[in-house]
Amino acid sequence: MPELHAANAMPATTIPAAAGVGLRLQHMPLLANDPDDAPRRAAWLEIHSENFLNAGGARRAMLQEIAARYPISCHGVGLSLGSAQGLDAAHLERLKNLFTWAKPALISEHLSWSVVDGAYLNDLLPLPYTTDALKTVGDNISRAQDAFGRKILIENPSSYLQFAASSMPEYEFLARLAENTGCGLLLDVNNIYVSAANNGFDAGRYIANIPANVVGEIHLAGHSIEDEGDNRVLVDTHSTYVCDPVWALYRATLDHVGVVPTLIEWDLDVPAFEELQAEAARAQGFMNATRKVMHVA
Repeated sequence: MPELHAANAMPATTIPAAAGVGLRLQHMPLLANDPDDAPRRAAWLEIHSENFLNAGGARRAMLQEIAARYPISCHGVGLSLGSAQGLDAAHLERLKNLFTWAKPALISEHLSWSVVDGAYLNDLLPLPYTTDALKTVGDNISRAQDAFGRKILIENPSSYLQFAASSMPEYEFLARLAENTGCGLLLDVNNIYVSAANNGFDAGRYIANIPANVVGEIHLAGHSIEDEGDNRVLVDTHSTYVCDPVWALYRATLDHVGVVPTLIEWDLDVPAFEELQAEAARAQGFMNATRKVMHVA
């Protein structure tokens, strides 16, 4: 199989304001082998950037086939924007090369950290929401945007504790990041619901305080509930269907920010692609209803 270089990069696309699906490795052969005249299985697809950093191989070849028919977004998990030591230059360069080749319509990363002294940790770790952390993350976002030559979207994390040192709520931290760096926001509605349940804050108030004009994408996913005695913790597992309370919060989010590209994420116990299509269709129904209301208004 020939190596894939920037010279045969994929065409640039735009993400429609519609419901898409997270593209997982087990579903790639299905989509890559669809004939050109087959109906599209999703409005758009999102990949995890770190799964496609090698310049060549079967994954890149299948992605090139898929991207000829579907708009693509890149969602990163390893840039570690919260690292006080700054960004890993080698990882930043690998991502830049991927984006040059893939030409994704959207690029996103998490508000978290996962690297210290060159060691990568297999988790998206939280950070305190302080003015010092705001500067650290802001500097890292600006460096990333300068390297990529474009805006990135920052995703709110799921949280299981709150730092006593925090001097502002998460929604204010995100809003100030967007104002200071020009980045956009990726609102993960399930993460907001999970964090609110675990930490006792009002999810509706969180949504209402997000600047609507900086939200470029929404994520929806399922979570798990762990009960031990009187302790109840919601865990952002991406391993099941979106629950009814999260759907309700999603509708409130659409009322606030308007209709933006929305993604169904499913990472563990991944079902057949048809089940992801059904979840996307449900999200699309909420988006269509919001459009109808806005049109009437």
